[in-house]
This record gives sequence, structure tokens and C-alpha cells, in this order.
Amino acid sequence: MSAELDISLLVWALTVAFVVVLLAVDLVVAAMRPHHVGFGEAAAWSVFYVLVAIGFGVWFTLHYGSGPGTEYFVGYLVEKSLSVDNLFVFVIIMATFAVPDEHQHKVLTFGIVLALIMRAIFIALGATLLSLFSFVFLLFGLLLIYTAVQLFRHRDEDPDIEDNVVVKTSRRVLPVTEDYVEGDLTTRTRGKRMVTPLFLVLVAIGTIDLLFALDSIPAVFGITAQPYVVFAANAFALLGLRALFFLVQGLLDRLVYLSTGLSLILAFIGLKLILQWAHEDIDDRVPEIPTLLSLAVIAVVLVAVTVASLVRTRRDPSVKAHAGSLRARRASAGQADRKRRVADRER
Repeated sequence: MSAELDISLLVWALTVAFVVVLLAVDLVVAAMRPHHVGFGEAAAWSVFYVLVAIGFGVWFTLHYGSGPGTEYFVGYLVEKSLSVDNLFVFVIIMATFAVPDEHQHKVLTFGIVLALIMRAIFIALGATLLSLFSFVFLLFGLLLIYTAVQLFRHRDEDPDIEDNVVVKTSRRVLPVTEDYVEGDLTTRTRGKRMVTPLFLVLVAIGTIDLLFALDSIPAVFGITAQPYVVFAANAFALLGLRALFFLVQGLLDRLVYLSTGLSLILAFIGLKLILQWAHEDIDDRVPEIPTLLSLAVIAVVLVAVTVASLVRTRRDPSVKAHAGSLRARRASAGQADRKRRVADRER
């Protein structure tokens, strides 16, 4: 990893301000003009955000050197690949709560804001811990390997949103309306303040964002220990998430090996962190994994799983992709009854 960077407060402030402005534009568009986002609009926004991320990377490389610049691009690639798994879960949440097309734009933007806030907190905590205790590299590495194993074991499952503790508690303690009430979070019905299903959607996305932050922040710290690079890679990867959702939501079902690929990437970065810890704390003869090798491995894995997924679904169109889960999904009695009724009707 490169030496400690001297990032001035002005650069930090301008970077954060730039990200906030882009988020504000998204929020204003979502709030002022609720509408179905078509393929053309989604493609244009996706290209724009990718170009913004690349432009930032070029500027960063020119000002701070090829080492930090490479770390940024590798970190961006890691976060972008993990964000696609976010999209799977977002699709599941949208389907579970039957979110109307015109409100999905708003939900995604708020979800991205929540994700950025949570990741900023984890970045600050992670950077502080790494500066104080080098064995945190070992803890992060073991966490990523555990996550990779769990994701691989449950790669053919989806997370159970309705079984989410926070969502279940919200349903139990808050009065919820039947419809979305024009996209408001709360409304007054017969003199009583109630929340709408959109509020529950944001609760679900917020808790999912928290879980993803627990994986993605250690993953990018496996590429670089620079807090500024970690923040930038996360921010620019997440900024394009909303547009990417509308662009690829029809293609997500075809990425049947994505969870397998992500588990391999997380395991590789976990191993990289453990070797980093061993090199620094045990014996400097322990080899480290260079950043460029990390870039090559991650790129090869992503290309391989994408091509293999498309070939598999072309041969067998009935195969569907899953987001993967960190624990086995346990169907409730009601869910089991519904599945049996569906099976009976199909027979």
C-alpha cells in the first residue's frame, strides 16, 4: 500500500461538497418529477456517473501519483461490483413492498444517502482502528473470509426482507397505511398520524445498507488504508447506483454466478488483509499481494462470472440469479402455507 497521503481539509471539503451536490440533484429530480425511468434515461445517467468517477480518478492520479490512483480505481471496481449485489436486494425490497414505478427513483436516492452516511461512519471508525491497532487487518480479513464462505453457502438464496427484525418491529409498533399516499412518508388519516409503506421500504433499505457497509468497508480497506481513497471509491460507486438499478434491473436475473464471484473476491481480499497483517506484525518476509495483482484478479473474476452467467442462462433460460444471503432463509409457517397453495394451484 502507498505511503500516507497528505490530503488537505480543502480537498476533503470540496470532494464532499461535490458528492453532496450530485446527491442533491438526484433528490430534487426524484421529489419534483416522480416518473418511470426508462432505459435511455438510465443509460445516460449511468454513463455520466462512470465518466465522473473516471474523471476524478484521472485528476487524483495526476495530483497524488500512480500508486494512490491505482488504489482508487481498484477500490472503485470492488465497490462497484459489490453494489451490483446491493441492486439485487433493492429489487427484492421493491417487489416485496410493491413500490410503484414513480416512487422507486426516490427510494433509491434516499437509500444511497443512507448508505453514504453509514459508510462514512464506518470509514472513520476503520481508519481510526487501523491507525491504532495493526491486528485490525487480521480481524477485517477474517470477517471477509467468513462473509465469503456464508455468501457462497447461501448463493442460491435471497435475503428474507419480511423477516428483518427492524422491519417486523416497525410494522408492530407503527400504524401503517394500506397505500403509498402519493409517495409521502407519513400522512394523517381520520386525525391519526400514520406512516406509509414507503417509510417501511426506507427502513428495510437502511438496515440492508448497514449490513453491506460491514462488508464493503473492510473490503476496500484491503485495497488501501487511505481514508480519503476509501471514501471516494465508495461515494463514486454509490452515486451511480440509482441509474444502474433502472438500467440493469431486467438483466439481474441472468447474473446467476454473481454471488459466487463476489464470494471469491471477498475471500481474496480477506487473504490479502491477513498477509498484510502477517507481513507487518510477524515477519516482513511474508509476501504481500500487490495492488495491480488485486486489480487483475478482481477484473478476471468479474469478467468470468459475467460470461459464464450469460452462457448458462442462454442455454437454460429458466435459471434465475439470486442475491445470496449470509444465513439460511427459514420460511415461516405462513410462508410455507402460501407456497403449498401456489403449488396446488399450479398442479
